[in-house]
Amino acid sequence: MTLVDTAILLAILVLLLFSAFFSGSETALTAASRQRLHQLAKQGNARAQVVLDLFDRKDRLIGAILLGNNVVNILASVLATYTLLIFFGDAGVAYATLIMTLLIVIFSEVLPKTYAIGNADRVALAVAPIIKILVFVLSPLTHSIQLLVRLSVRPFGIRLGDELGLTQSEEELRGAIDLHAGPDPEVRHERLMLRSILDLDDVAVEDVMTHRRNVTLINADDPIEAALDQALTSPYTRIPIYRNEPDNIIGILHAKPLLRELRAKNMEMTTDDLLALTAKPWFIPETTTLLDQLEAFRERREHFSIVIDEYGATMGIVTLEDILEEIVGSIEDEQDIAVPGARRQTDGSYVIAGSVTLRDLNREFEWALPDDAASTLAGLILHEARRIPEPGQLFTFYGFRFEILRRQRNQVSSIRVRPPEKAEAEDVF
Repeated sequence: MTLVDTAILLAILVLLLFSAFFSGSETALTAASRQRLHQLAKQGNARAQVVLDLFDRKDRLIGAILLGNNVVNILASVLATYTLLIFFGDAGVAYATLIMTLLIVIFSEVLPKTYAIGNADRVALAVAPIIKILVFVLSPLTHSIQLLVRLSVRPFGIRLGDELGLTQSEEELRGAIDLHAGPDPEVRHERLMLRSILDLDDVAVEDVMTHRRNVTLINADDPIEAALDQALTSPYTRIPIYRNEPDNIIGILHAKPLLRELRAKNMEMTTDDLLALTAKPWFIPETTTLLDQLEAFRERREHFSIVIDEYGATMGIVTLEDILEEIVGSIEDEQDIAVPGARRQTDGSYVIAGSVTLRDLNREFEWALPDDAASTLAGLILHEARRIPEPGQLFTFYGFRFEILRRQRNQVSSIRVRPPEKAEAEDVF
């Protein structure tokens, strides 16, 4: 073997190493976690910032790596073919093809990419400075290639390089949240909280408000003794006061000022004294989103608002606690009134009150019952059945089986629900 042959073999080896570098860099830089690198950059890691800068122009990054990788692979193959043609004649082409294919696939593709995929962040940080220089040097050529590619596919209506819109970015974030899993109960709770935060802008206050029939109201025309008894025995600290009819709410009574006034007047008060303690009611439309309402609570430094419909009729009340419960789950204290909820049965089914909201069920059990047409479980059944069901009837919607247990007048009050994994194949009545 001559000195020239030795030099060619060494050149092929070096080119294969370059190919492995390019392949591993491509895998690492595409698989690296942008979120973790962002945190490292915030902590002052200069290489992490370099990687993030490369991410900002991924078209040029991928173009430079692919260009470099293909150049070294083709050059190595040409040198190998040239050498083997000298030794084996025309058969050298076949030998070169077989040998270079095995070498490139095993040592320049599979091996570096396997390592890079398992150590993506570490490899990305290591190769970032070199790749940055390569991208800068090759940028005129890669830009020309990208321009040519865009012009080539434009007649087919294909547009390259479009950034993710707001909707796609949110879907990507939701996917990352769904992948946040682990055996600890805290992980599931974190996942539910993160989902709920993203849902705040999609949920209206009418879906979480306390309905007017469950709201404690004080009639301003009642005797002062009856009004005081109702206020002091109520488990709530803020109580709406109305006059003539419940839709005519004239003020909000707070328990703390009331107690101070009672102490100052030695438990002697008049209706005028009571009304003087009330705050001006704050009315909001039922279509207000939870995110907007949360911001409004912060700006006004209030925790209580009256929800009205398009005709001005009172629908219910929503508080800051209602919105926080949408994020962290139920917040109960010693004054909370117990309401019918969901009870798991030994057979895997659930007995659920018709008034339980679909959002609570989806969040608690990670179901996927649609809540766009109805807010409660009873409402969903009425919407899908298109009639008022009778006790004992069975329905199957969205893979769930619903059995009507009780009905009070025209209101479905109790339902047995079997999730899809428990539902049996039965006819829908």
